[in-house]
Amino acid sequence: MLDYTKEAADYDETRGGVPRAEAAASAVLGLVPRATRTLLDVACGTGIVPERLARPGLRVSGVDPASGMARRAAERLPGAVVIGDGRQLPFPDASFDAVSAVWLLHLVAVAEAERIVGECARVLRPGGVFVTTVDKDAGHDVGSDIDAVFAPHLSNVASDRADLIEGYARACGLEPAGEARFPGHGQGRSALRTAAAVRRGHYVSRLTVRGAEAEQVAAQLEALPEPDRPRADPVYRLSAFRRPG
Repeated sequence: MLDYTKEAADYDETRGGVPRAEAAASAVLGLVPRATRTLLDVACGTGIVPERLARPGLRVSGVDPASGMARRAAERLPGAVVIGDGRQLPFPDASFDAVSAVWLLHLVAVAEAERIVGECARVLRPGGVFVTTVDKDAGHDVGSDIDAVFAPHLSNVASDRADLIEGYARACGLEPAGEARFPGHGQGRSALRTAAAVRRGHYVSRLTVRGAEAEQVAAQLEALPEPDRPRADPVYRLSAFRRPG
């Protein structure tokens, strides 16, 4: 997994920047009740998304385990960011009207994803909504030649698979409350960048290749036509769950 403290300095520039963050924030807000007054963004990163969730009457807080990310987020959300782990959130029960977790659950093991959903549910007030991205890696499957190279090497198991996350949420007493999709502006992958990521072991969580096999996949990617050209942007999916009350 990436060292997100080291990544903090140029994270936004390499992840679609403001356009992607605005698309994500708009989609999250579309699933959050208008009466929401407090929202916690779990794994808030540099704060580029939660900064755009803030509205008059809506106080947004952030929590992230990486000190470098939390420092950058605190510049955008002064006094509202803490260092903490989504598997054990540093907040009392029923602390927030809404909780969001964008681009988090695909990064962790299945058991950890279940714990994070449980923690998000724990700090959610009755009537509140939990919103999270699901099937993140699948959002990058846009029918490109890169997808064709990956296809034989992908596992069907992903820690953020939509049905798994819904099951965890239901077990915590949450009910499905809608979904949304939004574009990953600037995240269309090129063959060369994808090959480099495969070699570093920093690519999709569903990719099963390692070692010599990863090198073979990277070489196939580099041999594709127009290896520098970004393919189509991904489309990400959000699921929302409500605590009755």
